[in-house]
Amino acid sequence: MNIKPIERGITLFVFIALVLLPAIEVLTRLFGTTGVVASPVLVQHLTLWIGFLGAMVAARRNRLLSLTSTPLFSSEEEIDWFKFMAKVTTIFIVMALAYGAWELVKIEKEFPVHIAPFLFRWVAQLIMPVGFLLVAIHMVMNSYETWRDRGILLIGGILLTMTVWYVAPLQESTLFMWVAIIAILFALVKGAPIFIGLGGLAILFFWRDWTPLSAIPAEAYRIVVSPTLPTIPLFTLAGYLLAESNASERLVKLFRAAFGWIPGGTPVVLVLLCGFFTALTGGSGVTILALGGLLMPLLIKEGYSKLFSLGLITVAGSLGLLFPPSLPLIIYGVTAGVSVKAIFLAGIVPGLIRISMIGGWAVWQGKVQAVKRHSLKWADIKSSLWEAKWEAVIPVFILFGIFGGFTTLVETAAMTAVYVIIIEVFVHKDLEWSNMKTIILDCATLIGGVLIILGVAMGLTSYLVDAQIPLHLLEWVKSTIESKILFLLMLNIFLLAVGCMMDIFSAIIIVVPLITPLGAYFGIDPVHLAIIFIANLELGFLTPPVGINLFLSAYRFEEDMPTIYKSTLPFFIVMLVSVLAITYIPILSTWPGN
Repeated sequence: MNIKPIERGITLFVFIALVLLPAIEVLTRLFGTTGVVASPVLVQHLTLWIGFLGAMVAARRNRLLSLTSTPLFSSEEEIDWFKFMAKVTTIFIVMALAYGAWELVKIEKEFPVHIAPFLFRWVAQLIMPVGFLLVAIHMVMNSYETWRDRGILLIGGILLTMTVWYVAPLQESTLFMWVAIIAILFALVKGAPIFIGLGGLAILFFWRDWTPLSAIPAEAYRIVVSPTLPTIPLFTLAGYLLAESNASERLVKLFRAAFGWIPGGTPVVLVLLCGFFTALTGGSGVTILALGGLLMPLLIKEGYSKLFSLGLITVAGSLGLLFPPSLPLIIYGVTAGVSVKAIFLAGIVPGLIRISMIGGWAVWQGKVQAVKRHSLKWADIKSSLWEAKWEAVIPVFILFGIFGGFTTLVETAAMTAVYVIIIEVFVHKDLEWSNMKTIILDCATLIGGVLIILGVAMGLTSYLVDAQIPLHLLEWVKSTIESKILFLLMLNIFLLAVGCMMDIFSAIIIVVPLITPLGAYFGIDPVHLAIIFIANLELGFLTPPVGINLFLSAYRFEEDMPTIYKSTLPFFIVMLVSVLAITYIPILSTWPGN
């Protein structure tokens, strides 16, 4: 049976409902009528569904987020036994997560709770065991070209499951624990999805403590259905629609007309454009991959060196993460229990400082490289502004929705998505309805990869909290570090390492509960700590040897890693100075509260 059309159809239906429900709430409020009953709760659970449906689509497409450029489950003609061991470990972990999710559903059925009229919570949660199961099936199908090899992989997964479950002494064995940790890390090195590492560690630790595995999906459910999280798929969809239309070309034309007359004008245009798209999509990698093909030839044509152009695009991909409606800022607020609106306001000045510093370096390079400048023509500015007027007002539209008080954050995200659809499909006619299906599925693929990481990372965080790791860490810091400045310096170094080794979404879920008590102990404003965290992780993306943006840039532009390191080094230094300013000058982040 071909389940691909069923997956696609349900994913499209859920995503469309996710967009329409909050938009309907806004419209009914305008006309003084009531909206859909239990709409906010339904939207939260539709986010859960789109997360797991997107993960299923991503697994089928072999595009679940991993730390390597080559996925583990690329089809092989014959068995590579090293990869086989990594694949068996991965299949086992996914099946264990499916089992834990099914146990959660069974518990919920015993104590049913309504989330809407005629709809029980356990019915909404069914997508979790089904989703994990289908992810495992897609992994097996993608692994090998022959049914024989697929069968061997499946048997290997079953044998590993039976060994772990029924050989009781293993649960108390320290040696087995270290062997299991090494096996999980080995799978990650070979290209297993990121959520496998986080989920595998959570499963191992809970299993050793005799805690039911249902605790992991229970934490995943709790974080994914939080009231603010639906903004992630909604804003990301808006960003994807803009990236797939000709909006980027119209905005480039506008920015070049406005800034092309200054030295380094085109790089300034690039910085502004990348910041705009990264803030919407929440992923610096998406910006590099989506806009790199447009921006690199533009810089080379202007006369900039290839090395400078490569470094600028690699860096500019992460410059929007401090601006609303940045998804990492939203996730940080949800995880740390800090107002998302307060974090949005706090990130504006540091974000502008960072863009100004990178733009200033670009202007200086424009002078050094003697690049030809465009003349300032008010007629060009006027015509390009008129052409890009609908896209140019999007930041104002978002900020008014967030801070105007008329709509919630989720409603603002939904109205932004609807607005972009209207502009790109009906006004500019850059996109057709036939394109929408592909764009929504591509967006769901990214969202699924992100939300499944958030979910299992929350399970691991729950174990760390139960084991009182944050408390022990706080006691150690109290006895070791007395100076607030020294703590901030160590925090900078630690977060750079985290940003270098982990994706930003799992880093937020796992690390924030650890550093929040430390920040409170040293009297650091929670909102300031949020900006320090995101700014450091932003820089971590560019930190050799394994900053994720470095790999993405090497993949997109087909360059070797030493070339990427050399191209980004000057920008890394500029970004490092901005991180130090953001860290040690609190007023840059705390001025809204003051």
